[in-house]
Amino acid sequence: MRKKLIVVGMCLALGASLLAGCGSSKKTSVKGSVYWLNFKPEADQALQDIAKVYKKEKGVDVKVVTAASGTYDQTLTSEMDKSGAPTLFVVGNQASVKTWSEYCVDLKGTEVYKDLTTDDFTLYDADGKACSIGYCYESYGIIVNKTLLKKAGYEVTDIKDFDSLKKIADDIHKRSKELKFDAFTSSGMDDTSSWRFTGHLANLPLYYEEKADGWKEAPAEIKPIHRTLNGCFF
Repeated sequence: MRKKLIVVGMCLALGASLLAGCGSSKKTSVKGSVYWLNFKPEADQALQDIAKVYKKEKGVDVKVVTAASGTYDQTLTSEMDKSGAPTLFVVGNQASVKTWSEYCVDLKGTEVYKDLTTDDFTLYDADGKACSIGYCYESYGIIVNKTLLKKAGYEVTDIKDFDSLKKIADDIHKRSKELKFDAFTSSGMDDTSSWRFTGHLANLPLYYEEKADGWKEAPAEIKPIHRTLNGCFF
């Protein structure tokens, strides 16, 4: 199986290089090219603009192709069968490492690897090769509509922990017909919300199960999640 030039999950590596190139007054010409198969549609225009600047500053052709939402795996598999396969692509979990490890170079010793402040998000294969490093970190939180919360008789300062959150949410849910709104809502009712519930929402409890049980890979079955709040996992 042929090996690819650069690697998975390395959008930050190119991004950092591009920004450095923007600030340089010295132009150099470097042979080669970059094909970045982008995972995030919302970043497409910014990446296209950065690619042009990099080309101007470094003389390196950069092609950015953005996979349609929800089609990245299929697109990557298809593109890898072509002669001009991606040189930068996303490997976001251990299962993907198994699939694409042979296509990845070892990132250990590279400049971007040396710049990491934590190794917690680096993915290694069975031989210890650093196949993927994090380039996009996400956090969990609750967005509160203060006006509606106040209409229900509460302030944000009333939410101090899970128990107080549950008490307020249960009360609002119980009075939803009276209040004309419920405790929780999705930011969208179209297909874009699917990932929030099937992916992000489940990731948090599954992370602690993996941590407690020492998973080497995802098991065939997971433990029931006992704590819920109006249908949401906690």
